[in-house]
Amino acid sequence: MGIEAYVGGGWLLTKAEQLINWGRSRSPWPLPYGTACCGIEMMCALAASYDMARFGAERPSFSPRQADVLIEAGTITKKMVPVLRTIYDQMAEPKWVFAMGACACSGGVFRTYSTHQGIDDVIPVDVYIPGCPPRPEGLLYALLKLMDKIKGEHPLRKKVVDALGASHGS
Repeated sequence: MGIEAYVGGGWLLTKAEQLINWGRSRSPWPLPYGTACCGIEMMCALAASYDMARFGAERPSFSPRQADVLIEAGTITKKMVPVLRTIYDQMAEPKWVFAMGACACSGGVFRTYSTHQGIDDVIPVDVYIPGCPPRPEGLLYALLKLMDKIKGEHPLRKKVVDALGASHGS
């Protein structure tokens, strides 16, 4: 019996995945990592006037082990790269990353010897939020896009394929 038989998407597996994805998409716990000007806009999105909590992200986590979404907002210097990687590695699966602002996306206007040019070569980025700094609405839009992405994932099928692949030596 091959792997294809297990990942066919039967009724029970499909309904369980839909339930899991519904729960994950409705309660993303952000880990704010504001290092520059974009951090102010991120704080504004978390505050009452924009109320990011209405999308389920009402509990900013300041522990990587309890967070789902890392929001890297601002400039990353070369000395901060190992710290950012460590924080990402400490997050439990499933985890997602927002690169908020021009500096996090591509280095921004800071083309200096000490500034890292974008974070996507250090950690995988799921959603880019451009701007210098981006508006709080941009962060809210990114959160909605992430919620849509989570709804389409197949967490159970991935675990079955990974388990079967490991047991068959492939």
